Amino acid sequence: MFDFKVRKSRGAITVFVMPNGLGEHRLGLSVGRRVGNAVVRGKVKRMIREAFRHERSSIPMCSDGGGFDLVVTVRGHEMVGLEVWREWFVGAVVAAIRVVEKRIDDEGRE
Repeated sequence: MFDFKVRKSRGAITVFVMPNGLGEHRLGLSVGRRVGNAVVRGKVKRMIREAFRHERSSIPMCSDGGGFDLVVTVRGHEMVGLEVWREWFVGAVVAAIRVVEKRIDDEGRE
């Protein structure tokens, strides 16, 4: 996933994106101890999962009809609400998918 080298950041999150060849998107989370204690990390994970659940249908599919694997990493930050998480998440995912699609188009032309 990290070797595919497509990542975009918004706010306190970085999203790594890679096509998975499946008909759906999958989410992975990496929330380190620098974000906070176990309670804080759990809350951050719940917020990201909820943002993914709300925005899953608005995430575009790959040009080949497959979905994407999305891995979200989080840096230390002040706590924010769900709307901010959704904004960060969608912004980063859409920007990363644009890069993946451009890479696929460029490889197809060669």
